[in-house]
Parts: sequence; C-alpha cells; structure tokens
Amino acid sequence: MSIPKQPRQLMINIMYLVLTALLALNVSAEIFNAFKLVNKSLADSNTSLDRANESLVPSINKRSEAKPEFARFKERAPLAVQYGKEFTDYVNGIVDDLIDKSGNNNGSVDELDYIMVGEKKDLKGKKNKDVTTREMVTNKKGLELKEKITEYRVKFLSLIDDSLRTAMESEIPLIIDDETWRHSKNKKSWEEFTFKQMPLGACLPIFTKFINDAKASENAILNHFSKKLGGEDVVLDKFTVISSPKKNYVIKGESFETAISLAASTSKATNTKVSLSVNGANLATNAEGDAIWKTGANDVGTKKYTAVATVTNPVTLNTDTYRKEFEFEVGERSCNVSAEKMNVFYIGVDNPVAISAAGVPTAQLKVEAAGGGIELKNQGGAKYIANVKTPGDANITLSGGGLPPTNFKFRVKRIPTPVPMLSDKRGGAMPNGVFKAQQGVIPV
Repeated sequence: MSIPKQPRQLMINIMYLVLTALLALNVSAEIFNAFKLVNKSLADSNTSLDRANESLVPSINKRSEAKPEFARFKERAPLAVQYGKEFTDYVNGIVDDLIDKSGNNNGSVDELDYIMVGEKKDLKGKKNKDVTTREMVTNKKGLELKEKITEYRVKFLSLIDDSLRTAMESEIPLIIDDETWRHSKNKKSWEEFTFKQMPLGACLPIFTKFINDAKASENAILNHFSKKLGGEDVVLDKFTVISSPKKNYVIKGESFETAISLAASTSKATNTKVSLSVNGANLATNAEGDAIWKTGANDVGTKKYTAVATVTNPVTLNTDTYRKEFEFEVGERSCNVSAEKMNVFYIGVDNPVAISAAGVPTAQLKVEAAGGGIELKNQGGAKYIANVKTPGDANITLSGGGLPPTNFKFRVKRIPTPVPMLSDKRGGAMPNGVFKAQQGVIPV
C-alpha cells in the first residue's frame, strides 16, 4: 500500500506489528518447549530399553546351552541387537544431518549448530522448516526412511520361528501407518504428511519415536527368546518405575493419561507381587502389569506427580519401594488473525493476513470468512490473502481441533481518493510569490 501515512500512524502500525510478533514468539516458545518435553520422555524410555536389552542377551546365551535345540536363540539374539543398533544409527545420522544443515552447515554437528538461550543451549535451526521439507520430502530421505522402517520390521520378524511369526507381528511396534495420511486433503505421501513444513524442533520427537519403536521391537524379540528358554524364571534384581504418557503437553479442559509400570533390567518374572500408586492413590494393574492413571488438566502450567512401585525382590525376599517424580505441561488453545500491512481491509488490492492457532493441529483448523464480499486465498502455511468488494465489516472465524469458534472482525474500506494540495489550498487563486515558494504538489 503506497498511501502516505502520518508519523503517528506509522508508529502505531509498527507497534502493532511488534506486538503481533512478540505474541507469535511466545506461542512458538511454548510449543517448542512441549516438543522438547516429549523428546526427553522418549529418550528416557530409550535408555531404559537399552538397559533391559543389554541384560537379556547374557541370560539368553546361558540358557541356550541347556539343550542343542536352543542354539538358534543364541545365534539370533545378537542379530536382534544388531538390527536395533543399525536402525538407530541410521536415524541418528538423519538427525545429525538436519541439525547441521539448519545450523552452520559445515558437514558435522558441532557447537556452532547451537545457540545460547539464557543459560540453556538450544538448536540454532529448531524453527527451520525449509531444511526438513527439502531433505525429507524433496530429496526423498523421508521415503528412504519409510522403506528402512519396513525393511527392519521384516528383519526383526525373520528372527521368529515360522509357526509363531504371524502371532508376533502385533508385538513389533516398528511399523508404518500408511493409512492416516491418505485422509489428508493436502498431503500426497507419508513423507509429506510427516515432514512437510514441519520445523526441526517438531521433527526430533518423531525421529526419537522411530528409534523407540526399534528398541521396543528388539526388546520384544529378546523377551520372546527368553520366554522360550524358560525366561519366566529369570530373577529380577534391578527395578525402576516408568511413566508412559500418551502426550506430555495437554490442553486445558482435556484429561492427562499415562501408563505407570515397573521396568526391570531383565525379562518379566512370574509370581512377583507388585503394587503401583500415584500421589498416594493405589492403582489396579492390568494383565500386562500396567496401571492407568488419569487426572484433569484444569490449570495451565507444569504439573508434577509421584509414582511409587512396591515389589517383593526375588533375590533378597525383601519388599522394596521405588519412587520417582514426573511432570507434564498443561497448555491452553489460543489463536490470532492479524492483517500484516494495515488493520483494515482495502477494496481492490491484496490484503496479506497471518493466521496462527496454538494447540490446534493444522489439518484440523477451519478458517471461514464472511462479510464485505471477502474471499480468502491460502498462500501456504499460515499466510493468506484477503480480497474484499464492499465497504463494511469482514469477519474471519477460526475453529476446529477443540478450538471454539473465534471471530476476528476487520473494517472494509475503499482506498481514499488522493486530493492534490499546494501549500494549504486545494484550489483557487494564489499570489505569485507564494506560488513560487512551494516545493511541489502534496497528495492527501
């Protein structure tokens, strides 16, 4: 818009843009903190699985020596570990490549790929969407990852005897969900649905989840071998309580749900009495030994809870108690529609609009417009162009994904007709001396 503005109006517009940017930054920081919490929870789970898997292999090797027909389990156990490591290394390689290319892009991950935010170190390119889209979608690394997931699922299942393989398929979590993305209107493939226009900080939990699936698949194979070798009799000597939430970031008004269970460093033992509680309340366990705990998310902020597991140790025959504190974040849905150039819509020109909605999945966000003959055109992501035809009011309404309909009203005006002025006159006679002293015609 090339219409001249008074200094005061320019300052108001600049302050409006700065405030909008600050609001966007605050929302962004909250979301990325939630992604970090999810990623940390998955990484902690991976560490627990590593400890459990490391302790299972020596036990399988020892028990395999009991009978000649058990030798196949001793041969296959290292392969399960190998497949888990190969897949983990492959995914970590993708992560390192994305961190470097969204950082200083010098071919390796180093300190220059990070920045200091206060007293904490954070990824320089955590908000970068271009690198993830280019590498995972355009350069087809996402397709390659999809094929690797399928390849290693087949490898894990190949370690199971033919007669038991079908029954074990549901125990191997390393699998591609090849149906959900097909219901998306704008995504043409699994890799587009998973990675396109996703910032690096949001992709990291996805990669960690795939690693978790591989380690859990490795654990399922090793536990299967242990059970076939009489692993139900393995003595448990190291324990920890774990919490496996459906999600660590919940929206106000939703419920927080998590599975509380006892994690052991060896395979599951039988006839071991275990009781689980959260914040002093005893929980009933299911057939898998898990207890489900739910609590309301009524207040925004960080919430903490303490899980306790009491178990009779088969080694010492003593009753031991294991206690651990966990936390989750409660957020609140919010949305904003801002005109990027002026706080009104003008007829006959493009009016850029930015739309944001925290806590609402992009695929579920509904954007509707009415009034002023308005027509909204999506320019990709959160960018829109509003074209209006008649003076009055135009309304843009956001809803979906749990967000109640939220209306944003904008005035619709015609572009003012420029009026030429010479000095302080719009017309009529002017003394010759005054006329010569003028610097030019001023449009108002």
